[in-house]
Amino acid sequence: MELYDVMRTTAAVRDFTGDPLSDEVLHTILDNARFAPSGGNRQGTEIVVVRERATREALVELTLPGARRYMAQRQAGEGPWNSVEPTSLTAAEIASTDVPDSMTAPLLNASVVPVVCVDLRLVASLDRELDRIGVISGASVYPPVWNILLAARNEGFGGTITTMAVAEEPRIKRLLGIPEAYAVACVVPLGKPVKQVTRLTRVAVSELARRERWDGERFGV
Repeated sequence: MELYDVMRTTAAVRDFTGDPLSDEVLHTILDNARFAPSGGNRQGTEIVVVRERATREALVELTLPGARRYMAQRQAGEGPWNSVEPTSLTAAEIASTDVPDSMTAPLLNASVVPVVCVDLRLVASLDRELDRIGVISGASVYPPVWNILLAARNEGFGGTITTMAVAEEPRIKRLLGIPEAYAVACVVPLGKPVKQVTRLTRVAVSELARRERWDGERFGV
């Protein structure tokens, strides 16, 4: 596929046909995705390739606590899991919230479920001393994750970046034997899409870019 076509049609795929994604094709996807940039070219990304049903079911269980809070906050009109405004919900209200099957089904129905981690010893977390949640470390792990999705699209497959389970990171580490120095960045179910999207809707360039300053004129040509 042409590069821009891949970029414009790589959607978040959550519904899969059940067709297999072979180790050979997955290797091709990862072989190309590994060329993503990372800070200092330290390449701290590590991936656990999960296929076993029992492990997937365990990942579903680890997804539920984060998903309950996400759904509860959405229903309350809050921004789920945002790091600026605290939730007004009680622990009991969150615990009693139902999670739709659509939030966990991809983990069970995908052909393969890579769990992507990053070695925190190899990333420069320049925002670690700021009075906010750190995001800079992600620059060394999410580019290869996005490359995985682009490469999957090119091979006729798809997937999505899921992060609900990361709220239970210590339990994920125990489940998969991940060393302490690593952070779990995301879980990425991959498979053959039930429907391949050919057109995505996004905000215009003028809505996301400004000239020179935050209060500058909107960027356009």
